[in-house]
Amino acid sequence: MTSQASAKLPTVHDLIAAIPSPTLVIDRAEKVVTLNDAAEVFLGKSVAGRHFTTAFRHPKLVEAVELGLLDRTPRKVSYQIVENGSDAFYDVHLRAIGDSGLLLLSFQNATGLAQAEQMRRDFVANVSHELRTPLTAVTGFIETLRNSARNDAEARSRFLSIMAGEADRMNRLVGELLTLSRVEADERVRPTVQLDLRDVLQATLRNLGTLAQERAVSLRYDPGQGPLPVIGDSDQLLQVFTNLVENAIKYGGADQSVEATARKIAHDPVLRGPAIEVTIADHGPGIDPIHLPRLTERFYRADSHRSRELGGTGLGLAIVKHILNRHRGRLRITSQPGQGSQFTVILPPDSGDI
Repeated sequence: MTSQASAKLPTVHDLIAAIPSPTLVIDRAEKVVTLNDAAEVFLGKSVAGRHFTTAFRHPKLVEAVELGLLDRTPRKVSYQIVENGSDAFYDVHLRAIGDSGLLLLSFQNATGLAQAEQMRRDFVANVSHELRTPLTAVTGFIETLRNSARNDAEARSRFLSIMAGEADRMNRLVGELLTLSRVEADERVRPTVQLDLRDVLQATLRNLGTLAQERAVSLRYDPGQGPLPVIGDSDQLLQVFTNLVENAIKYGGADQSVEATARKIAHDPVLRGPAIEVTIADHGPGIDPIHLPRLTERFYRADSHRSRELGGTGLGLAIVKHILNRHRGRLRITSQPGQGSQFTVILPPDSGDI
C-alpha cells in the first residue's frame, strides 16, 4: 500500500473549513452537521447540531433546503439580512454531496453587486427625470406654436426663448454625463504633469470675470506665499475650480464677494502629510448642515428649484469629487444657514521645484 493510499482522507468539516465564504452542511434530519469558521461568525456557533431553521428562517431558503434534501437538485437563492444597520445581500448556493444525503450551503456576499445594480437603477431614473422635464416643456411649446400661437409673434418669440433655454439645459446635462463618465474612467490613472496651482486659479478667475461682473460679484484672490506645486491634470483641476467658483458666484448672491484663498499646511490629518489648501468662500444664504454629506452625490441638490433655475445639473460636485480622487485629494465643505459656504480643495504638494 502506497503512502498516498494510506493517507487519511479529509472529513467534510476539513473540506468546508478550506472554503473562505460561510458554508455549512445539513443532513437528512434537517440538522446542521457542521459549519466552517466563517459560518460560525455569520450564523453563530450555537446552530451546530440543531435544526437549520434556528440559523435562518427566510421562507425561500427554507423551501430550497427542504427540496434540495429531497431531489438533490442544485439551487441558488437570494438571501437578505441586516448587518451593522444596513441591508446585506447573499447568494446561497445549495449542492448535494454525492449520495450521502448531505446538503452543502455556501453563502456568497453579493452586497456590492446589489448596491451597484441599485445605483444603476437610481442613475437611470434620475437621468430620465432630469430629461423629462425640459422635454415635456419643449414638446408643449411646439404644440402651442403649431396651434394657438401660430400667428402670435410675441408669444412665438417668448416660447422660442424658453425652448432654447431648455435645450441648453439638456445639452449641459448630456455634456456633464459624458464628462463624469470620462472622469470615472480615468480615476485610477494618476496624473504625471508638474504644475503650479496658482496658474490654474488665475485662469479660473479670469475666465469667470465676466460672469462675476454680470452678477455684481467681486472676485478676490489670495495666493499666499510662493508657488503651489502639484502633480496634476491642469484641465481637470481647472474644471474643479471653475465649478466651485461659478457655484459661489451664482449662489452667493449679487453685490457680494467670492474669495479664493490658497495656503500650504504642514500636516493634513487625512492626507497624513503636508498639503495645499484652496478655499472658495461665498457670503450667500449658506447650506443646512444636514445636506453637506450628500452634496457630492449625483443629482443631489440642497435646493432643487433654485439649482434648476440657475442651470445646475446636479452633477458638478460629483465630477469634482472624482477628479480630486484621481489627484489623491479631497473636498471639505463647511456651511451654516445665513453664513455663506466654504468649499476647500486639499491636494498633496509636489516635492519637486517649479
